[in-house]
Parts: sequence; structure tokens; C-alpha cells
Amino acid sequence: MGTFIGHVYPGLFLLAYGLYRAVVVSKAVIFSNSFLDPSLPPKNKGRWARLWKMSHRGLLKMLAGFGLMAYEISCVERGLTLMNRDLPPRFMYAKQWQHLTMFILLTLNGCIDIMSKNLLPQRCVPLEKGILVLTFYVLLLLLVSHVQDSVGVEMHVHSLLILVVLLLMLVFTAKLWAPDTFQLAVIETFLFQMMGSWLVQAGFILYKPVSGYPWEDDNISDIMFVTTFFCWHVMINALCLLGIYGVSSFWHRCYHPSWKLTGSREAPGYIYSRRPLYQLLQEVEQSEKDDQALLSKSSPWDRA
Repeated sequence: MGTFIGHVYPGLFLLAYGLYRAVVVSKAVIFSNSFLDPSLPPKNKGRWARLWKMSHRGLLKMLAGFGLMAYEISCVERGLTLMNRDLPPRFMYAKQWQHLTMFILLTLNGCIDIMSKNLLPQRCVPLEKGILVLTFYVLLLLLVSHVQDSVGVEMHVHSLLILVVLLLMLVFTAKLWAPDTFQLAVIETFLFQMMGSWLVQAGFILYKPVSGYPWEDDNISDIMFVTTFFCWHVMINALCLLGIYGVSSFWHRCYHPSWKLTGSREAPGYIYSRRPLYQLLQEVEQSEKDDQALLSKSSPWDRA
């Protein structure tokens, strides 16, 4: 991962996932009763039906993890060894092993998604979310240790990445207790976009500057512009999220207006309601009172 491709490829993967999440969340807002994690029925009942039921998100995580692990190992010319043969022995390729650990976590996370959806008798969503939270806890520890020997521009770039990972970890932790909260889903989507786009930007800053000249660690102006670029990424990703919502809203209202009537508020993935929760509770309580009053009027034996 300590190369241009090692930063850009994971960044593009995370950015693409963030954009996909933006489309899904936008649909959930428009219909008010859509699935954030839909479980689509198979389109056919032939030999490919079982493949269609497979967790595509988990499969993509596994493929991306295996590909990144293979690339990381191939970048080490003499082989990715753990320790040398000197006395006393010393650990070797510390950063490469940390990169490999991150990619192993991504692959295991995909394995858990597939196991939960396709191998267990019933899908265990808390297991998937718990493993995802654990993955980001470990990722945060690795990133904090990863910047110990970094200075200047590289240190600042990775510190901002650590900030995004920390916020994502907090969001995933909160979703363990509030999994159907719409605001957390929007923040999660935005942070995935930020993590992906900033990794791509980090590849250009550290390895292939647009100007053709490397950034200088002792130049305070270069370090300040790292933060400026990060703020630009915040604004651009926020505008991108709003743009996807606007385009999705325009598309569904103009081309598929009847879809708004097809949803079901009793769906297990229902995440958002336009009415506050206390109003729904008041309506339920009032309905129960009306039912009790109706029963008491229609049953004279109860009065006696």
C-alpha cells in the first residue's frame, strides 16, 4: 500500500461503495420505507439462482481483499518475511505487514457477510455489524501505529485519514444500538466517500504530485494546503451526496411516480418515517383507548 497504486485502488473501491450507498440512502429518503440493505429475491429459479442469492457485498470485499493482498506481497522483491536471520533477530517490513493485516480484515469481513447470508439457517445482522465495528477498531489501531515514523506532509495526510476512520468507528458503534437511524446512515455514507476520495488524493500528494515536484515537509505552506484540500473534499463529497439525492428524486418523480405506492411500512428494513416517533406512539395509544371504549359499550355483561 506504500505506493501510488496501493493508495488509489483502495480509495476507488471505497469511493465507489460510498456512491452506491448514497444511491441507496437517497432511495430510502424518497420512498420513506425502502431497504438500506435490501435482500433481493432471485430473478430466476435455474442453476444461477443460488449464485444470485449470494451476498454480493461480501463477495466484492473478498475479491478486493485477495487482490490487494496479492499486490502487497508482489511489491516486496525478496519476499514478505517476518524476521531476519541476524542475532538477535529483528522484525522486517513493518508497514507491509500492517497493510496485509488491513487487507486480511477486509477479506474476513466479506467472509462473515457471505456466511451470515448464505450459510447460516437465518441471517444474523448483529454478527455482521459487530464484525464490521471490530474491523474498524483494529484498523484505527493499525493506522495510529502506521504513522509513527512519518513526518511533515505524510504525517498530516495520514492524520486526517485517521480522523475519518475514527468518526466511522464511532458511527458503526452507535449503529449497534440504533441500527435503523437515518441520520447515522447518511453520515456513514458521507464518511465512506471521504475515506475513498482522500485515499486517492493521498496517492497523488505523496507519490505523483500534479506539479511534478514533491511536496516539502519543511514548507509550512504545503502542510497548510493539505488541510485546505481535505476541506475541499468535505465540501465536494457533501455536494455530491446532495446531487445524488436530487437526481434520484427527479428521476423517480418523473419516470416512476407509481413506485411510491409500492412500499410497505412493515418491511424489516424500514428506517425512516416522516412522522416523529412520539406521534406514532400517541396514535397507537389512542387506538387502544378507542378499542377499549368500543368493547365496554358493546358488552353489557362486563358492566354488571
